[in-house]
Amino acid sequence: MGWFSRKPKVQDLSVEEVARGLKEGRMLLVDVREPNEIAAESYPDAVVMPLSQFDPAALPDPAGKDVVFACRSGRRSVTASLAAQEHGLPYDKHLAGGILAWKAAGQPTKT
Repeated sequence: MGWFSRKPKVQDLSVEEVARGLKEGRMLLVDVREPNEIAAESYPDAVVMPLSQFDPAALPDPAGKDVVFACRSGRRSVTASLAAQEHGLPYDKHLAGGILAWKAAGQPTKT
């Protein structure tokens, strides 16, 4: 591999980092869980783009914010980030641990 080649990678962000980034308006949270999961419980202020019909081209313009993917446990959010990167987008961050970690840390959810 040449020095310039860039292998897609995904950066784990903690609940604290994401909560702070959202509060400060520096992040756009994209929830890639399915509609039935989101109906049961959701992240406040997240953009919903279920992984089953995920299209990186349909992602909203983050308007200078960091795009952070989130799901239930952190597996699908990695998949979404890699898909976005393969599409040429620089979105390499996800919420490690997903909504399970989010709730365990005492962050609010919508039911």
